This record gives sequence, structure tokens and C-alpha cells, in this order.
Amino acid sequence: MKSKIRFSSVIGFIVLLLLILPLMIVIITSFGSETAISFPIKGFTLNWYHNVFQQPDFVEGMKMSFIVAILAATIALLIGIPAVYALTHFQIHHKSWFQNIFLNPALIPEIVIGFALYQTLVISFGLPLFLSLLVGHCLLCLPYVIRLLTAGMMDFDNRIEEAAWMVGYNKIVTFFKVVIPNIKQSILAAFILSFITSFNNIPITLFMNGPSLNMLPTSILNYLENNYDPTVSAVSVILMLITAALMMIAEKYLGLNKLT
Repeated sequence: MKSKIRFSSVIGFIVLLLLILPLMIVIITSFGSETAISFPIKGFTLNWYHNVFQQPDFVEGMKMSFIVAILAATIALLIGIPAVYALTHFQIHHKSWFQNIFLNPALIPEIVIGFALYQTLVISFGLPLFLSLLVGHCLLCLPYVIRLLTAGMMDFDNRIEEAAWMVGYNKIVTFFKVVIPNIKQSILAAFILSFITSFNNIPITLFMNGPSLNMLPTSILNYLENNYDPTVSAVSVILMLITAALMMIAEKYLGLNKLT
């Protein structure tokens, strides 16, 4: 038994090292003074972080990515909350079908979703790129929202809701004053995870990119076509810090177990 535990520990350490090592290399190369990404670095400078905010595409892309991520996470919650409530409180025929429909986007490769949305919404229906992109990101966020809210709703004691009905609250008032406050941790966890997923998405964003719509992932790829300096490493570190900050907020107010 001890040998199996040691073997599992070694495998776990190797996997963890393979995950962390590339990130550490990116962080280190972001401080290199050479005009091309190199490892090990020669010299130390913070100029590449300053250069990130001197690139209009990066600044505009970051703003647009924030806007889309916030909107996509919010819309996914507005769809997911009533959907989960209905699936967990009412006897719906073929309930498993609806659950599979909501979770299907997580099972389909994102590049397939992006191509299908581009062909359908942009080419066939002529919808604006921003609206099509928002639809794609909502589909991407919805499975995470459904899973987390379902877990929160299953932990909710329905007797509290029934007690509210008995004291005179109608179902709508009970939903907003009793149900929502009791699952607020799951709602916040779903929003944070959806925001991270949308903000860092590349496959769907690539298909919905255009002259009038500049997202951060596509800005980074476009920059790499003509430049290979540590600015890309610097902007990657900034993305890591944003993601880490959100995870720290989730840990402080929710506990990371709420995200799983």
C-alpha cells in the first residue's frame, strides 16, 4: 500500500510540475531585457509591462473582453437560475433531456461551436458580430452555471420555502426573498467561473473576430504574427493575475469547494 501511495505521489508531482513549469517560464521571460523572448533571460526590466498598455489593440481588447465576459456571465445566470429552479422543483416530462441540452455545449469542442455559430448567426442570419459573439460565450458559460446552481439548489432546504408560503408570501416574492439569498454563494461562484471561462476563451472568439470587434485573445495572436518580444509574456502574466485574483475572491468568500 505504501509503495502505491509513493507511486501516486510521484505521478502527481510530475503532473503538477508539467503544469506549473511552463507558467513559470512565461513569468520569467516577461522580465527579460532582450527584444525577443528567450530563456534564460539576460537582464531585468519592467518595460514590457509598460508596453502592454501602449498597444491600443491590447487595451481595447482587454476592455471588450471584460464587457463580453460580464455580459455573458450575467445572461447565463439570468437563463440558468429559473431553468435550474424549474428542473429541481417541478415534475417536468423528460427532465433529463433538458439537462442534457443545457450541458451539451460543454461536450462539444469549442471550435465546432464557434464555426457553427459563425455559419448560422453571421452568414445565414446576418447578425452583428458582437451579438453572435455574446451568444457563443453565453452557450460556453451556461453549462457551468447549470452545474453550480443545481448543486446549490439541491442543498437548499425546501421547507424554508414552504414556511414562507405559509406566512403569506407568494411564489414570486418567496423566490427573490428566500430562494435567491440562500443560493447566493452558488450564484457568485457560477458568475466568477463563467467570467473566467469567457474572458480566456479563444476558439469561439476567433470565429467572431472582425475589424469592428477586437478581443484580447485575438489581439495577442495578431501581435505574435509580427512580433516575438516579451510583451506577449507580460500580457499573459497580467491575465494570470486577473484569474488568480478572482480565484482568491472565490476562496475568501465562498471556499474553492463551491467551484467544484
